[in-house]
Amino acid sequence: MRQSYFQFKQFIVHQEKCAMKVCTDSCLFGAWTAIKANQQETPVKRALDIGAGSGLLSLMFAQKNNSIIDAIEINQDASQQAIQNISLTDWKESIHVKNTSLQLFHPNQQFDFIFSNPPFFENDLKSADEFKNSAKHDTALSLDYLVHFIADHIAPNGRATVLLPFHRTSAFEQMIIENGMFVNEKLLVKQSVKHDYFRSMLLFSKIKQPETIATELSIRDEQNEYTQAFKELLKDYYLAF
Repeated sequence: MRQSYFQFKQFIVHQEKCAMKVCTDSCLFGAWTAIKANQQETPVKRALDIGAGSGLLSLMFAQKNNSIIDAIEINQDASQQAIQNISLTDWKESIHVKNTSLQLFHPNQQFDFIFSNPPFFENDLKSADEFKNSAKHDTALSLDYLVHFIADHIAPNGRATVLLPFHRTSAFEQMIIENGMFVNEKLLVKQSVKHDYFRSMLLFSKIKQPETIATELSIRDEQNEYTQAFKELLKDYYLAF
């Protein structure tokens, strides 16, 4: 997936010095998550961004939800970049960046919404660069630990979203079930209508619904243009739409 320099309608992510670039699938996940939280019957008062990176997801979430957001990021340089990005926006008072690992994060309250773009590619070939390993692999955070933490810290009526490589979807769904939660929705994503699925976005909670709502989305069409579904999700953020 190509790295993107998205110019947003209400904020611009400044990332010239940021080690973690903005990817199109992250933007898609941020928009989808913000919309799902906004659709909750009970307003999201407290939210948690696990693995905040440059602060993109927290900013997208804040644009649609009047919430206090704790944004935790293990890498010091990335967390400083997130602080800088957020300080340039209208949401600098509501997003609190913390330079810490999830394992050392001990909140004293439950969260109405938790979202995460976690480390990818468990058991795949790893880089010699330790920062890249912690950012793209689960050397610093296993998916098992992530699900267990969410189960312990999500409010009874709260919900969570996670972005995953498609090939890890089934295993993650099983972890959700084993931790007493349920998959409420999932969005399966293709890079284009010609490609197979490469990402999945899961919405889950402690609330069991009659069935899981499953939909799919292609980022680009046959002419390699953004699809209408993709533009619809990002229209409130991306200047080109």
